[in-house]
Amino acid sequence: MMVTMSADPVATLQRWEDAGAHWAVVDRHAGSVTVALYRCDGGEEVDRFSSADPRLLAYLSDRDSSF
Repeated sequence: MMVTMSADPVATLQRWEDAGAHWAVVDRHAGSVTVALYRCDGGEEVDRFSSADPRLLAYLSDRDSSF
């Protein structure tokens, strides 16, 4: 499954959560993050993306996952 990324990665994570699915930060650096997207049951990883978007970095500054 390939998740279509919008221009707003924060909105993508919020839609993912609203659908009942989960996400987790799997790599974090000063200027970027990599986020894994998981099925609704918290099972297998279905996709991941990396971003240096300042809005996403701020949104994830105190969050590691939606679990």
